[in-house]
Amino acid sequence: MKILILGAGKMGSFFTDLLSFDHEVAVLESNPRRMRFIYNALRMKDASEISDFAPELVINCVTLNYTIQAFENVLPYLQPYCIISDIASVKTNLQEFYNTCGFPYVSTHPMFGPTFANLGSLERENTIIISESDHLGKVFFKDLYARLKLNIFEYTFEEHDRVVAYSLGIPFASTMVFAATMKHQDAPGTTFKRHMKIARGLLSEDDYLLTEILFNPRTPRQISRIQDELSKLQKMIENKDTAAMKGYLSDIRKNIE
Repeated sequence: MKILILGAGKMGSFFTDLLSFDHEVAVLESNPRRMRFIYNALRMKDASEISDFAPELVINCVTLNYTIQAFENVLPYLQPYCIISDIASVKTNLQEFYNTCGFPYVSTHPMFGPTFANLGSLERENTIIISESDHLGKVFFKDLYARLKLNIFEYTFEEHDRVVAYSLGIPFASTMVFAATMKHQDAPGTTFKRHMKIARGLLSEDDYLLTEILFNPRTPRQISRIQDELSKLQKMIENKDTAAMKGYLSDIRKNIE
């Protein structure tokens, strides 16, 4: 299959490496510095080069705030049979775009990223495929993700946004609060160092990505849950309520079993 990858960032390079030995792959990237480590793939700097390549599948891996713009930039050069796809963490506005663009589409969300995941060993990682997607597109990505031994889940756009608000919104907000209240430690403990590693990794992500995940309309409810639990914990600490704390610890241990 002829596959065009938009963007040569971390995930774009990952998909290029993954696909280029089994498919004919081209990468469109405006920043030549990002192309330095792209091999076994055709390099493109301008969308006008796409017509001659005639891709059958486009995988959009650009920064989240440019996802739709990147699609609009290449659509005039695609054949009508070409399947377009994204791997965006936030699907806001994408469903509306797909429903009006006139191309078959498949939307997926690898629930891992280059910051924390070991891209060479993904057996314990998860991925989501949007159920409204084109059948052939879903077949392609199910086969691809199965070969990576990922756990595959199929959700609607609506279900996906709810999952992201919970699985990303809560840890993102919690980590940001930790970073905001942190003071330098000359002799940090193990737990503190682990939290610091997570915080540094999170804050190395694109600002727009972090903002859009937190601005998901379903995220405020999850933030309220954090506030409720902090209030409960603070009251127990202030009252030195040993019995309540013991019960609380028992309950939260059950949550993570």
